[in-house]
Amino acid sequence: MGTDRPKLRNLSEIYRYLRRNETPIYVITPTPFSLLGLDQWVGALEYINYFDIFEGAHPRCFVPRTSQAPEFKSMEDVANYLVDHPDFRAQVKAKPRGKALFVMFDDETEQLCEEVGIDIALPSYDLRNRLDSKIETTRLGNEAGVASAPNTMGRAESYAELTELAESAGLGSDLVVQTPYGDSGRTTFFVKSEADWDRYAPKMRGEELKVMKRINHLPGTIEGCATRHGTLVGPVMTDITGFEEITPYKGGWCGNDMAPDILPEGVPDKVREMARKFGDRLYGEGYKGVFCLDFLLDTDTNEVYLGELNPRISGASPPTNLITTTYGGCPLFLFHLLEYLDVDWELDLAAIQERWTHYDNWTQLVLKQTEDKVELITKAPQSGIWKLGPDGVQFQRPALNVTSIGDESEAFYLRVYGVGEYCYHGADLGILMTRGRMQTADRELLERAKLWNAGIKAQFSSVPPAPQVHMVPPPDFSSGKWY
Repeated sequence: MGTDRPKLRNLSEIYRYLRRNETPIYVITPTPFSLLGLDQWVGALEYINYFDIFEGAHPRCFVPRTSQAPEFKSMEDVANYLVDHPDFRAQVKAKPRGKALFVMFDDETEQLCEEVGIDIALPSYDLRNRLDSKIETTRLGNEAGVASAPNTMGRAESYAELTELAESAGLGSDLVVQTPYGDSGRTTFFVKSEADWDRYAPKMRGEELKVMKRINHLPGTIEGCATRHGTLVGPVMTDITGFEEITPYKGGWCGNDMAPDILPEGVPDKVREMARKFGDRLYGEGYKGVFCLDFLLDTDTNEVYLGELNPRISGASPPTNLITTTYGGCPLFLFHLLEYLDVDWELDLAAIQERWTHYDNWTQLVLKQTEDKVELITKAPQSGIWKLGPDGVQFQRPALNVTSIGDESEAFYLRVYGVGEYCYHGADLGILMTRGRMQTADRELLERAKLWNAGIKAQFSSVPPAPQVHMVPPPDFSSGKWY
């Protein structure tokens, strides 16, 4: 850290410092959605993307030329492709040494960045990978005084061994079993009988398991930022999961409601305190910057339990930065950047945190293809502002950010897959963000959510691929999303 720079002591000084930033910052992701709008706050920030979702209209989005369709199998593959692309390398070479931001990356990405001459402004891959384990998350939570739902750890090769493990911890016979790595919607198994065990056993055998008592719960999430001066936390969100109209995955995540009135009184404060404690423990582990915590609210007791950790920029980052910007005047992610730039700073974090406590209702929906088919897209809705009216969903106007929407009848839609690309079962077709809620307090999908989902998907047309066309295998994003 430089010693010749003055310490930044208030928000105005931080704004000015970041606005005048000259260190290149590359947000290297398939689409810009994860940190969309951050370029309005930070100088020399650019989005390096695979999908040209704004069709060249965004002045800070750079999409390298594609001469041949790569065969991606993970989000890390996308990151490595973009870093290694000659167009990006030429751009980096012409500028001062910069910093890179990713959602997912691996040790190959780290090697490529060192070779290209850019620094990754995130915790190391080894640290992130270790913390990504649900087993490790539980251990750290216990050390931080953040409890998980009643659970035990161990291995089981048979149903008898699983029940013995559960009985030793007094968990009963209605169980939730998780394996250490991967998206919770695809690594969480509900086991109440031997038939359930037989169905999921191939995915559980040989793994260290987190075995939990099944509780009546409401799932949610919160993003935090672990810094040298303590942990800041964003808005408390409830998850939108498993609706078959939106996602083909049972229990799969398909969005969030930012609606303070959904949760019982006092619960949001419990969640924020949980995230602060956990973030401080993460910082002690050497982790700094943004992270996402999933939580479980026991609806019978109003107790809040730790779910899992996402040690990265996540699907919660866009709504977090939207809320903290709109209602507190300062996106949470600015504090992540301060941890990785050559600057000293010190603020009254409690005063900043208080600005983010009160906000209106917002929703994001991740629209997935539910049909089990692979087809070539011939028509796709464009990114921008759409309106839901008596005649259905209609495009209103181009826009580069969610803040351009008006009332609850409008939504900002960010396209992922477009014309000339292939859609497939489970593909993220796009992300919708709007004012208001999309589900009731008892987690039923509202009619407006169904209309938005059906209306946007109706804008797509696709045809089966020609028999002679080589099909690129669909990627498996069990540990990450396209944005």
